[in-house]
Amino acid sequence: MMEQIRILIVDDEAVIRDGLKRILNGERFMVETCASGFRAIELLNEREFDLIVTDLKMPGMNGIEVLKAVATLQPGVPVIMITGYATVETAVDAMKNGAVDYITKPFAPEQFLEKVEHALEQRHVSMDELILKKEIASRHGFHRFVGESKEMLKVYHRIMQVAATNSTVLITGESGTGKELVAHAIHENSPRHGQPFVAVDCSSLAENLLESELFGHVKGSFTGAMQTKVGLFKVADGGTLFLDEVSNISLSTQAKLLRTLQERQITPIGGTQPQQINIHLVAASNRNLKTMVSEGTFREDLFFRLNIIPIELPPLRERKGDIPLLISYFLKKFTAEIGKAIRAVTPEALAFLEGYSYPGNVRELENIIERSVVLAESDSIRKEDLELSEYANNSNGAVPGGYIPATALELKEMKRHIRDHAVDSLEKAFLISALERNSWNVTRAAEETGILRPNFQSMMKKLGISIRDQH
Repeated sequence: MMEQIRILIVDDEAVIRDGLKRILNGERFMVETCASGFRAIELLNEREFDLIVTDLKMPGMNGIEVLKAVATLQPGVPVIMITGYATVETAVDAMKNGAVDYITKPFAPEQFLEKVEHALEQRHVSMDELILKKEIASRHGFHRFVGESKEMLKVYHRIMQVAATNSTVLITGESGTGKELVAHAIHENSPRHGQPFVAVDCSSLAENLLESELFGHVKGSFTGAMQTKVGLFKVADGGTLFLDEVSNISLSTQAKLLRTLQERQITPIGGTQPQQINIHLVAASNRNLKTMVSEGTFREDLFFRLNIIPIELPPLRERKGDIPLLISYFLKKFTAEIGKAIRAVTPEALAFLEGYSYPGNVRELENIIERSVVLAESDSIRKEDLELSEYANNSNGAVPGGYIPATALELKEMKRHIRDHAVDSLEKAFLISALERNSWNVTRAAEETGILRPNFQSMMKKLGISIRDQH
């Protein structure tokens, strides 16, 4: 027999309660009704429900108060609000407090049933998220993450899926999105968590030094090799090796890395005897490796070896619901570190931060809050403390000085002379100007500026520019 769905209807009008119960009559639903919010709370304490339907305007305890009680007593259970006051304010207030939907009196039975079905679908999603959040809370390594958006919950779920395996992971995402945090979380939730976690920034070492760092060398194998060096592949043996910015590895080193992944052994520079290794390899890149493969700057066979389990981190502008949580986290962190009694961010400053594009992602927001805590002269961070007003939310792409570069070389030179947080505005103005000169033809704009078309498109995507933006 099909398990019945338990629904509680809360309304002070008997005719509404009875009418809704008749609409839901059938084997599928088990419906209970009550005439007040106080009785609803008693029932919520006594047994579990799958859906709550409550009137907004009731004497004694209104629907918003019932809604808040449901969130505390039975989190994840959806609530539909009934209102005879069809105003935007009441609907928005209900949704802000957690209602999944609302319906305005009078309404047709079919309309009500449609709302019920939609709410029950939402319950499955909400319960899955609730279970995932509880699972995350019990795991190691997740305390460093701040974010409860659907985009980040997907990332957490993928981390837990891959942590128990030895499959190679490729983490992609823009700079500042937290790729190393993901690598740490994978390691700390894996059977290897008691073994070494070794991180290598492939962009910080010259080609000859990177190969020596990764694979090691024997004494006298090249000028300056005064003693035998153990490579980081061997240092990480039994644990996890994290190759950050793997796109910066030269083609010759890529070939050697490919052989290592295929054979699970390394040969130090100047050595003759291969050494077996047992590592979990996690790689990361802020560049599009597929594009690099098409350009011939990254080996296709290595890309497929690395991209067994992909994890893509969303930029902060695509998970803006997490911005208030991040602001609160960083504010507590830096007020404690710096020793200033700053309690809040003003509504004006918060609205500004929520609308900013964050080309530097979470790392940029962290820097903004740290700077603001240092500069703030009151107990609240104000908009002027952010020092972003000259550049943020600039829809026309204007840049300091008013001059827009016309070529990639000019762009590179100008970027050297402006502050980091102005780069986004400069690049956006550069791209839009080039597109406008070429009637929004991406191929011609890329050719004119001296940028490869895939790179030009990648910049457009990063800055949120679409050919649909043309006027």
